[in-house]
Order: sequence, then C-alpha cells, then structure tokens
Amino acid sequence: MTKELITGMKLHMEKSVESLRKEYQRVRTGRATTTLLDDVRVDYYGTPTSLSQVATLAVPEPRTITIQPWESKLIPAIERAILKSELGLNPMNDGKLIRLMLPALTEERRKDLVKGLKKQAEEAKVAVRNIRRDAIEGLKKLEKDKKITEDDLKRGEKEVQDVTNAETAKIDEVFGHKEKEVMEV
Repeated sequence: MTKELITGMKLHMEKSVESLRKEYQRVRTGRATTTLLDDVRVDYYGTPTSLSQVATLAVPEPRTITIQPWESKLIPAIERAILKSELGLNPMNDGKLIRLMLPALTEERRKDLVKGLKKQAEEAKVAVRNIRRDAIEGLKKLEKDKKITEDDLKRGEKEVQDVTNAETAKIDEVFGHKEKEVMEV
C-alpha cells in the first residue's frame, strides 16, 4: 500500500518539476529559441492555429528567429498574432520570410527575470511540499486504520522525505541552469 502511495506522490512531484521546466522555456532570455512562439496562435481560415502548424520556424543566428509561412498570404496574420502576443517583438518581413530580432537584455532586465524565475521555483517547491504533506497524511491514515505498522509508517515517511529532497534538488538545478542562461551576456 505504501508503495502505491509513494509512487503516486513521486509522479505528482515530477509533474511539478516538469511544469516548471515548461514555464522556464517561455521565458525570453537574450538567446533566440522557437519555444518563445509556442503560445502564438494565427488565424488560419477562421481557426486559431499554432504558428508551428502554418510555418517553418528556425533560429539562424543567436538573436534571430525566422518564420517561413507555408502560404505567403498568411504573413499579415502571423505579424498580427506576434504583435498581439506579449512577447514585445517587432516582426519584419520581406514578402516571403518574417524575421524576429531579439534585443539584448539589459542588466536590470536580467535581474528582474531572475527574480521572477526564483519566484516560480519557490512556487514549485511549495507544490512539492504540499504533495509531501498529503502523502504523509495518507501514510498516517493507513497506520491509524491498521493497514500498515508503525515501522512501515516511519520507513514510508523517510522515503517520502528522500523523494521530496530529490525533487527539490531538481528544482534548484533547473533554476540554476536557467539563471545562468539569463545572466549570460
């Protein structure tokens, strides 16, 4: 019984870490990446469609993203979608290709980004701790209902704490990697 509870808890914690990774992918650093455009939706014949489904995205240079629409008549719709997004990027087109130039980040902006990243990491840690609390409560309930022994409870609590420590370390690692990426000049 404790194995199922701990396995379920570990899966929930891993989802929290994965969610943090996905949030971090959306953060604009000084380097271009096509994941910045993951949330951009283009009006494609009346249907909001992901940009990657109507164009080829590429990063030819560290601060440039190119968008090659599959149909040239989509260029104005793509430009509108990018301008409407909260990316703060100004699309430039030559009739066939749209270029997005990412401006270099100022030192102040980098520090602000790191503060936001730290806050997100802390929220992920809180989520992991809440999952830990729920798992320990579940173990105590099993012990109270005489489904596990007191020794099983202690072993289970130790295992829960070990998993929590491992997931918290992963969060710190993800944050440290993204912080380094943001602070790079």
